[in-house]
Amino acid sequence: MTTATFDPYARVEAPGRFLYALNPLAKLLAPLPAMLLLVFVRDLATPLAFLVIAYLVLLAGARLTARIALVLAVAIPGAALVLGLGMSVWTDASRVDTSVTVLQIGGWSLYGGALAVGMATGVRLAAIVSLALLAGLTTNGPDLVRATVQQLRVPYRIGYTALAAFRFVPRFGYELDVIRQAHRVRGAHGGRGPFAALARWWGYIVPLLAGAIRHAERVALAMDARAFGAHPDRTERHLVPWRVRDTVFVALFWILSAGILVALFPWTL
Repeated sequence: MTTATFDPYARVEAPGRFLYALNPLAKLLAPLPAMLLLVFVRDLATPLAFLVIAYLVLLAGARLTARIALVLAVAIPGAALVLGLGMSVWTDASRVDTSVTVLQIGGWSLYGGALAVGMATGVRLAAIVSLALLAGLTTNGPDLVRATVQQLRVPYRIGYTALAAFRFVPRFGYELDVIRQAHRVRGAHGGRGPFAALARWWGYIVPLLAGAIRHAERVALAMDARAFGAHPDRTERHLVPWRVRDTVFVALFWILSAGILVALFPWTL
């Protein structure tokens, strides 16, 4: 059995997928300037260029599962298209180019300028989300917490408290599954319809809260037994180092982002 079988948060690196080997902070710092500047651009070419770059990096550096492929191929483009069309309808026609009429229904017209503004907004948000996925799809929470403690010098009292909170999530899922199975065995809250579903969920609340309190008490006792918070710093069991490749990745991404912004210079519009 592998280590991932025992520890759901163990690092799993895919062969040939470089994003998993990078420091979590590097994957956050690299696209951060582009994400911030994309909020202020208004053209279509700039966010489209960053969207293409984000997709290329994800395809080369991330392990593509069926769910991730569906998100990249359907969810993000679909959301950008729907949002772009919606923003096109709501755009003030008096402030855009009205020389081209794309659609006319009665006295209402959808102009090419409004469509361009709306689609630029949709693609801009899609580019920001895609850049955020560089870290979101290839980083787990505990590694991010460890990196903030080790590189950003976040107090370990804050960081490892957050790490303990991450451990609660799979525990809650397991306990909820056990409670559901117990209710099915006892035939509690059977039936269909919204009222039966509401009764089932109401029956889950009390035992789930009781299990959460028990688990929190055990975690607190374990942390006290290890003298958590008694000293200003602690030794690290799992190291998440900052390597040369992290610096190279951040520098190359910043240079590429600056080159795109200088070449297109979207603030002239």
